[in-house]
Amino acid sequence: MRRVLFAVVVTAIGLVLLLSFKPHDVAGVAEPPAALAPTQAQSSPPTAQGSTGSAGKPSGSRTVDGDVADTRWGPVQVRIALTGGKITDVQVLQAPDGNRRDIEINNRALPILQQEALSAQSAQIDSVSGATYTSDGYTRSLQSAIDRAGL
Repeated sequence: MRRVLFAVVVTAIGLVLLLSFKPHDVAGVAEPPAALAPTQAQSSPPTAQGSTGSAGKPSGSRTVDGDVADTRWGPVQVRIALTGGKITDVQVLQAPDGNRRDIEINNRALPILQQEALSAQSAQIDSVSGATYTSDGYTRSLQSAIDRAGL
């Protein structure tokens, strides 16, 4: 009986240690490369910019910032550019960049997410495998920008 109890306790401790292991963190990483740097720093709350027509429908070109979506590895925020009610560009204002692995993941995932968003013209896009948290934050921020734009 003692052996069984000991085996259960050791297994539980091992499982807790295994689940708390975070291989994602890398110490001693310098500044992120320019490819991942936000396009524009922002200290004020997100706002919509541009003009609206007489019926309240968007006209011309404007940009709308999405909410900052907090993820396990850091904040994600996007800005959409609109022309005549159509999304013409999605820029990443913030993305996790705390270590080399974050940068590597985002350099691969963010262009895919941008292309998906432009193709879908909505936040109903697939997650990028291996970048689940970033994908989730991206779609949440994108949806908030789309909601602000009234699309």
